[in-house]
Amino acid sequence: MEEVLSERKRKILQAIIKTYMETGEPVGSRTISKYADLNVSSATIRNEMSDLTDMGYIVQPHTSAGRIPSDKGYRLYVNELMKEKEAEVAELRDIIIEKTDKMDKVLKKVAKVLASNTNYATMVSVPQYSGNKIKFIQLSRMSDLQLVAVVVSDNNTVRNQIINLDEEMDDQTILKLNLLLNTNLNGIPIQDINLGMIARLKEQAGSHSGVVATVLDAVAATIHVEEEDMEIYTSGATNIFKYPELADKEKATELISAFEEKHELADLVKEQMSDGENTGIQVYIGDEMPIQTMKDCSIVTARYELGDGMYGTIGIIGPKRMDYENVVDSLKELKNHLDDVLKKKKT
Repeated sequence: MEEVLSERKRKILQAIIKTYMETGEPVGSRTISKYADLNVSSATIRNEMSDLTDMGYIVQPHTSAGRIPSDKGYRLYVNELMKEKEAEVAELRDIIIEKTDKMDKVLKKVAKVLASNTNYATMVSVPQYSGNKIKFIQLSRMSDLQLVAVVVSDNNTVRNQIINLDEEMDDQTILKLNLLLNTNLNGIPIQDINLGMIARLKEQAGSHSGVVATVLDAVAATIHVEEEDMEIYTSGATNIFKYPELADKEKATELISAFEEKHELADLVKEQMSDGENTGIQVYIGDEMPIQTMKDCSIVTARYELGDGMYGTIGIIGPKRMDYENVVDSLKELKNHLDDVLKKKKT
């Protein structure tokens, strides 16, 4: 029966593997002693490393005093240590889902109150993430000719991608691809993954470059916000009929359709999210409107923040002769209130 590793041995093995993955050089006890969470002497680490060597998790190259992981060590790292990350992500995802449910109620109320206070139409988008980094990537076997790639970003967005293979891939190759992808991509902002980096990874993957390309497609998908994925709450659309210049049957039908379909509203939110400098109040008048069907309107928008790169948009839509001073004041006050409420809900 295989001996169960103590928590300290697991931490030391994890430190050796991570350091070796970063440097490619054999790892000594002095290097491992710098890991703050170990809090043990170099002598203790040397003893533990000796045990790990005897157990077959690490090996000592002939020309060095340091150690490198064995296949058995890598296998433990992938099977157990990455499971811990998956459990952590699942727990965080549950928390986010629970808080999102409460957030939805807050945002619906915000849209309603704003429409009532201003007598215009309103929209509020559920926060979306920006500036994602890759947390980790896991390739796993589904069947002889299928893998699944799980890509998790630092905001715990999870994407699964099925990869069809031309021929069966052994466990050792899957392990090496996992190490290649995680060593090169963990902690990297997704937007910083460029053609040069992709070409280098595909070259290192050799005959398995197609698998790497498919995984990178899944990575790219974590920052692509589809219109149907974006929740937008609206209220007060019928307020538009109170203004004669917007009450024309054809115009009113188009406006109501824009509020019901929400595709164009989603485009507006995405445009704002892509502009990192648009953090304050924005006013679009008539032809400045990004939404074609609202060229006879004005819209005043503000970005609110949940933290951790998570932003949403509040907007007030009305006639060009809207009371801008009142609208801007209302929006500023509500934006500040929403920032406070949502940040409290997050903690």
